[in-house]
Amino acid sequence: MDGLIQLLLGSAGIYASFLYYGSLQEDVLTYRSASGEKFNFPWLLQVIEAGANVVLGFICMSFFEGTRFGQIGAPDIQRKYLISGVLQVSAKYFTSASMIAGVSFPVATLAKSSKMVPVMIGSLLLGKASYGFREYLHVGLIVGGTVAVSMAGKSKPGEASSIFGLVFLVSALVCDGIVGGTQKGLKAQLKAKKMTERNFEMQFIQNLYMMATAMGFVFIMGEFETCFVFLAENPEIFNDIVKFAICSAVGQAFIFYMISSFDPLVCTTVTTTRKVFSVLLSIVSKGHKLNTQGWSGIAIAGAGILGELEHKFSQSRKKVSTSPARSLDSSRATSLQGNMIDNDAEAADQVQIANSFTKSSDRDQNLEQKV
Repeated sequence: MDGLIQLLLGSAGIYASFLYYGSLQEDVLTYRSASGEKFNFPWLLQVIEAGANVVLGFICMSFFEGTRFGQIGAPDIQRKYLISGVLQVSAKYFTSASMIAGVSFPVATLAKSSKMVPVMIGSLLLGKASYGFREYLHVGLIVGGTVAVSMAGKSKPGEASSIFGLVFLVSALVCDGIVGGTQKGLKAQLKAKKMTERNFEMQFIQNLYMMATAMGFVFIMGEFETCFVFLAENPEIFNDIVKFAICSAVGQAFIFYMISSFDPLVCTTVTTTRKVFSVLLSIVSKGHKLNTQGWSGIAIAGAGILGELEHKFSQSRKKVSTSPARSLDSSRATSLQGNMIDNDAEAADQVQIANSFTKSSDRDQNLEQKV
């Protein structure tokens, strides 16, 4: 009964936080003032979102994990955190910029599910990896379904994706693909110093570098003054931005809670199905118009996403059946599996803060087999 309550609590927290996060993200990035001016300040949006994660991450780290700044302050460790933070906030910026440029939320969310493509290409070219038919099939379904939706016509009356929006989206996927290798190097640095990863510590430090990077671009791009004027004239959008940032931080905290309490595939199931529901919720509630091709694309991409999820479950069952001596704690020690903000959704899809972090040699093996 305790386990069921924990599962319901964690699942409800993830669904509530990230479904609302996605809705707010779409509202903010497609907002137009009474004079017709669009919200066009993606870097400042990243500052506010990362800042909320820094605050909540520090509070949870101090309360649940404790601090060890002296141990993790080594330049080689912090350098990896810095590179990873710069890449992740860049990926989130490009996703936001793509939606500002006209890419619909359903297309952006489905496309972020294709982040396995650059990871797969990099592994094939640099790591000499090999993949089975099902891996290629799932990637093909997700990419093909996303292309079908994006080419189905205007998502909303009077709106269409620009070529710049699609370029931004591809750039976000490239950044996501590079992050994995950087985080794997960070894991190796920590292991060499006989340290293990701490979830809320990662949330705090990673987002601290993300916030600092975004803040630098805010002043370089001249967003601060113009955004201050825009928000002063449109206070309702500022309220949505604050709620959006809070949902991001709370959603990440619930993901960490699920990871620490259950098998990784339980968290994967919740976050993956949430992504599909975010797309459907956006179509129903935001006035997106899809023709037969669009709905077919949604179905094809959804089949690819759920097929990949089922494939992970099958692999997990095989590992359990061939490794009966694995302890419960070992089976639950896991990485974030690339599920955080994606968020991008984000979110979510912020989700992906530490998709290569592990806590045991068994998890290293899981990572090598993960797309």
